[in-house]
Amino acid sequence: MNFKGQAIIPVIGEIKDIDKFPDYNYTYFAVLNAHISRLKPIFQFAKQHKKQLLLDIDLVQGLKSDEYATEYICQEYKPLGIISTKPNVIMKAKQKGVQTFQRIFLLDSKSIERSSKLIERTDPDYIELLPGVVPKIIRQFSQQTNKEIIASGFIETVEEVQQAIDAGATTITTSSKELWDYYNPTSD
Repeated sequence: MNFKGQAIIPVIGEIKDIDKFPDYNYTYFAVLNAHISRLKPIFQFAKQHKKQLLLDIDLVQGLKSDEYATEYICQEYKPLGIISTKPNVIMKAKQKGVQTFQRIFLLDSKSIERSSKLIERTDPDYIELLPGVVPKIIRQFSQQTNKEIIASGFIETVEEVQQAIDAGATTITTSSKELWDYYNPTSD
């Protein structure tokens, strides 16, 4: 998976935004806040429009975010990636051959230490780092973990996207429709 050609990954935070898939040339989308009963039609619609989905399993309503739910989601829906804060979810998704995105919330220097140890243990494919508007921390965490960083949270302007990328982020996740429009790739 190569996100380098896609400056942002649009985040579908509301179910009504699923209908926007065909309007954009992005390959990858992240889905948050979905109800379990809506997953099948979401994945069918994405496949129909040749979109790859990253699923935030921690935010699927009606589903406990654990290794059993992860196994079910990986087998039933085959997402491109699983996003989670939970180590057992990340490890199960890796076991199932699904790309993993360890979500990390950085609050202070202690959380950087704890998160670095967690990353060593879970060895995710990517790190989703929140908040994504602190270039110094993106740079430091990227160097410390030697993992690709996806910056997320509070990124609202083109300048903030560029600052995060300049600091070492591979790409950005955002629900900002303005940024979706601005970075929409041209069709091939």
